[in-house]
This record gives sequence, C-alpha cells and structure tokens, in this order.
Amino acid sequence: MSTVPPTVMRFSTEEYEDRLARVRAEMEARDIEVLVATDPTNMSWISGYDGWSFYTHQAVLVFHDEPPMWWGRTIDAKGARRTVYMESDRIVGYPDELVQTPTGHPHQHLARLLADLGRSSARIGVEMDNYYYNAAAHHHLTAGLSDATFVDATGLVNWKRAVKSDQELVYMRRAARIVEKIHEQIFEMVEPGVRKSDLVAEIFRSGISGVAGVDDDDTFGGDYPAIVPLVPSGVDASAPHLTWDDAVFEPDTATFFEVAGCYRRYHAPLCRTVYLGQPPDQVRRAESALIEGLEAGLDQARAGYRACDVADALFRTLERYDIHKDNRCGYAVGMSYPPDWGERTVSLRRSDTTELQPGMTLHFMPGLWFDDWGLEITETILIREDGPAEPLANFPRAVMVKT
Repeated sequence: MSTVPPTVMRFSTEEYEDRLARVRAEMEARDIEVLVATDPTNMSWISGYDGWSFYTHQAVLVFHDEPPMWWGRTIDAKGARRTVYMESDRIVGYPDELVQTPTGHPHQHLARLLADLGRSSARIGVEMDNYYYNAAAHHHLTAGLSDATFVDATGLVNWKRAVKSDQELVYMRRAARIVEKIHEQIFEMVEPGVRKSDLVAEIFRSGISGVAGVDDDDTFGGDYPAIVPLVPSGVDASAPHLTWDDAVFEPDTATFFEVAGCYRRYHAPLCRTVYLGQPPDQVRRAESALIEGLEAGLDQARAGYRACDVADALFRTLERYDIHKDNRCGYAVGMSYPPDWGERTVSLRRSDTTELQPGMTLHFMPGLWFDDWGLEITETILIREDGPAEPLANFPRAVMVKT
C-alpha cells in the first residue's frame, strides 16, 4: 500500500472538467486539434499544476479525444503528480540533457511526443505572444512536425479564465484580506529614516504570513506575488515600475506602494500613496481627481456595460481637473505567475469594447505619473450580477499622511 498522500488539489475534478470543456469548445470553434499551453497560469488553470519550474520549457497539451497531458522536465514530473488532477500516465517528462544546452532542445522532444501520439499532421495551436514560448521553441517544434499546421492560440485559455468561479472568488477575497494587512503594516512602519529595503522585507513577510483570524476559515497564509513591490518616492514615482533600494524614506515626499495580496496564485492588487509631511496642493488636487474618478468608474463597472465605459468615466473626471492620462487605467486580474499578475485580456481603455460579465475581476488602476512625482490609488473589483462593481479590499483611498 502506498504511503504517498493524495494529490493536493485546489479545485474539484468537476471544476477542472468544466474548464476543459470550455477550452475544447473554443478549440473546435478555431479548428484547433491540439493546444500547446505553455503559459504557467494557463497550465495551472487547466490541470492544477503548480511549481516554480517555468524557467524551463513545459506545457499542458489539450486534445479533443483524450485527457490533457502535462509535459515538462523529468525532475518536475513528481511535482506534476502532486498537483495535477490527471492520472500519472498523462504526465510525461523530457531528459535533463535537453535543459539549457546548445546540442538539443526540449521542443524536439515535444515534437517526437506529438508524432508518437499520431498528431504529426494535426492543426496545432501555440501561444505565440507569450513570455514562455520563445523563438527557439517554435523553431524546433515546427521543424519536428513539418506536416502539421500551426496557428496562433494566444489568449485562447486566458479569455476562458475571465469569469471566476465561486471557489476562485473565495481565493481572491482571501488575497484581498492579505493586501489590507500589508497596507496596514506599511503605514505603521513607514517614516523618514527607515530604509526602503527594510520596509519591503516587511511587505514580503506580511504577505506571506497571511492573516490570523478567530477561526480556521479566517486564518490562512499567503503566496508569492507575480510582481514584486513597487515603492518609488519623489521623482522616482514619476515612473510606474521602479522597485526599491536601500535608501531611506525622506520627509516631504510622496511614495506610492503597488502591492498585491496573493492566495493560491490568485491576486488582489491594491495601490495606495503615503506622504511624509503635509501634502502640497498639487498632491491634494490629484488625490481628489483620482478618488472622484474611481467612484465614477466603479459606477460604470456593471454587467452589460463595456470596459471603455469605465475608462471614459474616469478620464472625463480627470479631464475636468485638467489631468490627461494617455494609458490604460486597468486590466483583468486573477490567477497568475511571474512576471505579471494581469490576465492579458480585458483592458480598461477607451478603445476596449469588451462587455463586462458577472464574475469578472479587474484591477482598476488609474495611476498618475507626472514629471517629477506620482500618485496611485487603485482597487481590485468584482463585476456583480446587479449594481456597480464591488471593491474586494476595504482600505481607505485617501493619501495616507504621516508627519
């Protein structure tokens, strides 16, 4: 009798089967016989796989006439057996001699595998615009399957992830509780003279230790976020994606904190701004514009409305304050792996006419980056059946002032 404990599954088999059915329906609509999903988030959403192995080539293969198959490095196959819902015979590893070597490539092995499965002349969908499927992978896969037809399946699975299940929303709400705790810790600790590296260490500690509540349902640890904390101050805050160093926080300076709670790979980003001292008029004016714009956008973030309606409500508010923003103000979020917590589907911009559906979750992110300072106040929101969107976190939006 085996002493190995059962596979760790974060969703029911029925939920995975429902996801698979939706992916297959879209494959059929696009006339795709085999889908090679290399995005680790798509792999996990389809199969349950979870591991820090995405620095090597791996994929989940989806067929119409047989169960999905996990394919990756042989030493990671045991991790697949611990996390995927499929049987062990649907887990295939390639030898380590193909890892990061100029004399061979993992996708040569994948090509042989698909040929052995009778798919050498199939119509195969691959995620062309993806962090994890590079030019060498495509070259070796197509060269090894010269009779196959390759089509771009970028976003096929991503869009199926857009509407969250009840269990996914449980995880996102837990992530929101974690990010509330993170911001409480930030405000408690930040002050002039504190090193940024010390505060970021506390952000990581707080996010990973999670939340301690009154019972088991309210007590849970966190996961690593797909993006590291972004904590620029002063003129550095004029740029949206700077991280941190070991310099100290200075008085009379604004710092925005772009962080997320993460639970079982589900993210709830939340950005807030701290001012050490008395905020000048320009900061207060931008704060008023952002908070008013958020409220206007939330009122448009309703089922049946469009992504552009949310963006337009925000932008029109900002323009009344003579603030002009030329980038998107949000995007879909949920499950993700590094380097991005966005789902790469819906964008809150004036040109995106995607209809919002109940169960969609988005990071409503109207960051303002001026010539020599910046301000971020954001919300992760849930599109409800009725009424305006629900912010998943509950934390004050006003600029946090500490003197």
